[in-house]
Amino acid sequence: MYLEESIRRFAHTSPDRVAVVEGEKFISYSTLWQMIEERKVQLQSSGLRPHRPYVFRTTQSVEFIITYCAVHCANAITVPLESKIPEAALLTIKQEVESCEFDEATYDILYTTGTTGKSKGVMLPVRALDACTENFLATMPFSEDLLFVISGPLNHIASLLKLHPTLNVGGAISILDGLRDVNTLFDTLNLPFKKFATFLVPASIHLLLQLAYDKLCQASDKISFIETGAAPITKQDMEQLCKALPNSRLYNTLGATEMGAVCTYDFNDGRHIEGCVGYPLKTSKVDISSEGNIIVSGDTLMLGYVGDEENTRKVLKDGKIHTSDLGYIDEVGMVHIRGREGDVINMGGFKVDPTEVESAAASHPEIQDCICIAATHPVIGTVLKLLAVPREGCEPNARTVARHIKSLLEPYKVPTYYEFVESIRRTYNGKLDRKFYKESLSK
Repeated sequence: MYLEESIRRFAHTSPDRVAVVEGEKFISYSTLWQMIEERKVQLQSSGLRPHRPYVFRTTQSVEFIITYCAVHCANAITVPLESKIPEAALLTIKQEVESCEFDEATYDILYTTGTTGKSKGVMLPVRALDACTENFLATMPFSEDLLFVISGPLNHIASLLKLHPTLNVGGAISILDGLRDVNTLFDTLNLPFKKFATFLVPASIHLLLQLAYDKLCQASDKISFIETGAAPITKQDMEQLCKALPNSRLYNTLGATEMGAVCTYDFNDGRHIEGCVGYPLKTSKVDISSEGNIIVSGDTLMLGYVGDEENTRKVLKDGKIHTSDLGYIDEVGMVHIRGREGDVINMGGFKVDPTEVESAAASHPEIQDCICIAATHPVIGTVLKLLAVPREGCEPNARTVARHIKSLLEPYKVPTYYEFVESIRRTYNGKLDRKFYKESLSK
């Protein structure tokens, strides 16, 4: 177990080294390890047994790290849930996991957001977390003088995975409660560390570029790398981020709760290849099915879904994860994403990836955010509809936006309908909430 063993090791070899920054408080490795040991004793005294699940709400604080590691040190299984999960939903999950038996390999159970259906409990072995750590350490410049800033929810795989490589090399973690105020990120960059890094979903990157571009430019010498993922990033945002941070590594990563982190691409290479997620990482392998779906194998994969053998068999076949992501591998071996199988819109034989339309629309100078959805035309049937948020002070019209999209894409990919709205609904981890719009249309 890289994480807990690393904390214990540095607590003895470098006891005063900073492990976690919380506000103005600096917590050393020795103090962190002591708090983990004390929490482990408390949990065991409360009845926590080896290989049994421990369900708890996530906090964006050092308390999460203490509990997360203490549960593992007690040889039990963590089940971290969203901080604002309703009590009834928490009890349902608690009953579900406590009614199951788990083998010794199970380390974490992470519940997916459920944007494409019922939320599922993904069982992860320690092997998967350790393999993801190896993947990151072999690719990204984690180091002992790095402060990694986590702003996303720690029960989400993208944020949780950054604890492991950062603390494995003796770096430090700073945990923020989201990016509702972008100034909190820049305040963190003023802390006395040599290097900084963070993970930001594309929606957060877009927000930073809109609201704090100049501050980002001023911080360019401090930022070692930024990783993004969980949703597509537009070419325009790639180019702007590279312009602001010319000397930083900027990674676009393919990953998911079920398969961990498997590919990444540093798009600060002058090409800014949209949809590219780079080469498979150290412990991962990627193939493409005859239908064009991405298939992943290697040590980073889940064990299955809690109490759901049917869905496990659909996704995990012959030791490989069969994803809903559509993609291809180019002539040099880099993996490219074409969209998700369930998101593709079929219009009388023409199949459209909505992310392609959204990227074209987002490059319009008067569009701040958008989503492309299916709509019904009384004569020709299924067509495209664009919901768009205008930039502040702008009043775009459908004709100019359509003309802009047509200059970038084939004619059949130009939406028929346009609606200008105040906001676009997203999930808590920054993805476009396509399920919400599909359900709204079906009512």
